[in-house]
Amino acid sequence: MTVYIDPPTWPGHGRMWSHLVSDSSYDELHAFAAAIGCPRRAFDRDHYDVPAERYATAVHHGAVEVGSKELLLRLRAAGLRRPRPNRE
Repeated sequence: MTVYIDPPTWPGHGRMWSHLVSDSSYDELHAFAAAIGCPRRAFDRDHYDVPAERYATAVHHGAVEVGSKELLLRLRAAGLRRPRPNRE
């Protein structure tokens, strides 16, 4: 049971963002996110969007730093990836 975070390289709303995922369950992910102060509204299908200023806190609490591609691989391997619905 591990939580992973990628570097804050994703721009949006005037900030840089990371993605936080679990390799075991959404319950673990929600609990970890709450512990580092991420609101539930930051959850997007299968990950939390974490602002750059919370990155160090996430790592301090045990999130494992990985690249974005590695994060996605681990999310898929865990069977927790939820792709966006098709928009036609």
